[in-house]
Amino acid sequence: MIPIRDENPTARRAVVTIVLIVVNIAIYFGIQFPKHDANAEALFEYRWAGVPCEVRTGKPVVLVPDGTILAASACAIPAGGVAAPERAFPDKNVWLAVLFSMFLHGSILHVLGNMLFLWIFGNNVEDQLGRVGFLALYLVGGVVASLVHIRGNFDSTAPFLGASGAVAVVMGAYIVWFPRARILTLVPIVLIFFPVRLPAMIVLGLWFVLQFFTQSSSGIATLAHIGGFVFGMLVAFVLAQTAGFPRRVVPPRLDY
Repeated sequence: MIPIRDENPTARRAVVTIVLIVVNIAIYFGIQFPKHDANAEALFEYRWAGVPCEVRTGKPVVLVPDGTILAASACAIPAGGVAAPERAFPDKNVWLAVLFSMFLHGSILHVLGNMLFLWIFGNNVEDQLGRVGFLALYLVGGVVASLVHIRGNFDSTAPFLGASGAVAVVMGAYIVWFPRARILTLVPIVLIFFPVRLPAMIVLGLWFVLQFFTQSSSGIATLAHIGGFVFGMLVAFVLAQTAGFPRRVVPPRLDY
């Protein structure tokens, strides 16, 4: 299913959501894309993106000669032609890289897909929390989602990147606050997509369940999605119990 838009009007312009979308798209098309070859792309990711093994050790990865026997605790990647072990980017801040990863993407579809979900669900969550609160939720939640991915892939030397974890946080908050909001969704039936209005609890609930059937080996950081979604739900639930969120609810009448 592909959500297109929701029928959940806001009272204020979603300034932070718009800025985040512009920044993510600008970084991808202005800095990341295009790279002249796969090696340049890999070097860019190792320079700026988070790497689970780096966070575990607190140090950038080490390049070692091909065929080197590595200790189980080593945070290293093989590199042909390297005469001796050396750090790929010795001045890299591995902690800031976790934050930077939230603004990097692996492909055009990756960034555009994330930004579509952010626009559909982010404007209403921002409308509830206000600009500062929404930005805090997005950034803190994105880091939490990344840490969940790191915890499940402690020894991985593969960079992780994308706003998916932070967007999942927003989606988790949305399903708690607006479970009955109507989402115009493209539903595939025999290879043809049909537009259908579905409640958010179905659209987002199915998305969440599908994460458990998506293997991390496919290149998708499913643990970040799951961790971010759960974190967003928990924050939204706590605010609902303590501060009366959402302060403006969707009318209960639904037409399908």
